[in-house]
Amino acid sequence: MPNLPVISIIDDDASVRTATESLVRSLGFIALTFPSAEAFLESERLAETDCLITDVQMPGMSGVDLQSRLLDDGVRVPIIFITAFPEDHIRERAQAGGAAAFLTKPFDGQTMIQCIEDALGTPSN
Repeated sequence: MPNLPVISIIDDDASVRTATESLVRSLGFIALTFPSAEAFLESERLAETDCLITDVQMPGMSGVDLQSRLLDDGVRVPIIFITAFPEDHIRERAQAGGAAAFLTKPFDGQTMIQCIEDALGTPSN
C-alpha cells in the first residue's frame, strides 16, 4: 500500500472540519481532524502530518500562534491558513512564518485542492 499523505485539519467549527475532511479524503489523502490547536499538539499525530490546514481565529491558541509554536519546536510542516476574518497583519505574520497559503472563507474547493497539491509538491491532474 502506498504511503498516503496525512493532512491534519484544525478548526473549531465542526461543519468546516467535516467539509474539509471530505474534500481531503476525496483526493485520496488521509484526513485527521482536531477541534483546536491544543488538541492537535496533545495528539500523537503531529509527527505523521504532511500538511496542516488550520483556522486562524479559534478559542485558545490561534492558527498563527500554533505556527509560531511549531517553528519554535523546529517542526517544519506546510500550513494552509483559512479564515473568515482576513486581516493584513495576520496574513503578513503567517506568510513571514512560511505559510503555504492563506485563504478566506468561504473558499472554492478547487482553490483548496491546488493549495494542498502545492504544499505537498504533488502534480495536478
